[in-house]
Order: sequence, then C-alpha cells, then structure tokens
Amino acid sequence: MTRVQQDGGAGDEAQASADKKIWVTLKGLPLTIRLQWPFHQSTSGADFWVLHGDIRLEGSEGLHAPVAVNLSQTVREVMPSLEPEDAEAPVINALRKEVDRRQIEFVKSGKLLPVPFSSRHYDFKRQQWVFGKATDEVMAEFVERKVYWQTTLGKSPPLDSAQGKFVAKESRSGAPGVGGGTRVWIGDPAEAQYLQTTPGHLVEIAARLVAAQGLLRIEGEWAEATQGLLGQAERFESVRREAVEELEKKHAFERG
Repeated sequence: MTRVQQDGGAGDEAQASADKKIWVTLKGLPLTIRLQWPFHQSTSGADFWVLHGDIRLEGSEGLHAPVAVNLSQTVREVMPSLEPEDAEAPVINALRKEVDRRQIEFVKSGKLLPVPFSSRHYDFKRQQWVFGKATDEVMAEFVERKVYWQTTLGKSPPLDSAQGKFVAKESRSGAPGVGGGTRVWIGDPAEAQYLQTTPGHLVEIAARLVAAQGLLRIEGEWAEATQGLLGQAERFESVRREAVEELEKKHAFERG
C-alpha cells in the first residue's frame, strides 16, 4: 500500500512497492502518490485530521505537488478507521479528483497544498464514496491508459518468498504476465470506487477491448498489454501533454 514508514526494513519495502503503482486520472495523467501515514489531528486547533503526502507527475521533469489532506469531522464519522486499509483508496481517489478538477498545481518545488477531504466526496443517503460516475466509454479509455502507463512506467513487485506468489494485489502494482509483459490488476476496488462502478464491470470493459481491438490479454482480473496497445504511445503521450497544458494554463491565469 502507499505508505511511508520511518523504521526502515519492512517500511522501505512497502514504500518501494508503493512507488511502482501508477494511479491514472480521468484526464490521462499518470501519477505516483506517497502518503505519510498515519493521519494526525490538526495542531491548529481546528476539528480535522491531517495526512501529508506528495503527488508526482510521472513522465515530467520532476514535477510534483506536496499536499496536506484535511479530513473533516463529518467524514471521519463514517470512516471505519483512519488506517490505510480503510482510508487509502478514498484518499487517493479524492486526490485524483482534485487533479481532475485542476485544483492541484505541479511544480519542481513548492509549498504544502491543503486538500479538503470532505463530505462532497461522500453520499450519506447511499452511504458510499462518490467521485463521479464514468460512462463505459470513459472506463474503456481509463483501462487502456492504466494498462499502458503501468506497463511503461511501473515495475514488478517482488515474489513473496514464503508463498512463492506475487504480492500484487496488496501493492496494486503490475506483475510479470504470461506473455512476458507486465500484468496489471483491473479488478482493483480503488479504481472501481474512483469510477463509481464495480471491479467486475471494469473487468468486463477490459474483456470488450480484447474482443473489439485486441489491445489486451486477459487472465481473470488481470490484463497484459499487447504490442497493439504499446504501439499507441503517441496517443497516450498526447493526452498527457494536453492535460498538463490545461493545468498550467489554469494556474498561470490564477497567478495573474
């Protein structure tokens, strides 16, 4: 999971695994996200909890955004706990949504940016997280970008020596696939939450890409990029460049 620990050893391994996970936004930006667990209560006297982190824009020349996620009391009351197993997915999705909304500026160095993690991300009536319902077409684009960027920028996690299995679902990173490429976990609940769908539906979307275009190889909840997908690098790079330009224009305008 995306966690920074201070004690070395297992903490270093956990962070190394986290650094391999590419979180793609709906705008097509590939990100890596480091979160400095645990949440702590605000020292300013305000009634909220804070989690520091850093969002890195992959494929750029060191652009990143230091952030302070401010969890409101209202949302704290609906959280099972503030531990990573309960809080990591909605925190990451809230950060991605703020990037989608062009509220986060990426710079080579910068001040810590407060990011509200509030009730606007939670539907109290249905008791679920809401980050915006994606159409099947948008989901298909998302799956393509996820597999492309995880394959080209991500790395494979280590083998679990005790069980001889890839520790892939825990790290949500890619693992070596049967075709020699990188397997990418399509059925990740965090991704389903971000798109407001189910893991099963995301796998169905991936299967349609196989049937229609042959861009992926599917094995259960996992996908592997074919050369047909990897050969479309310029398409994915173009989307990334356009999204970065939109971000830069918006923040340049705000600075005057």
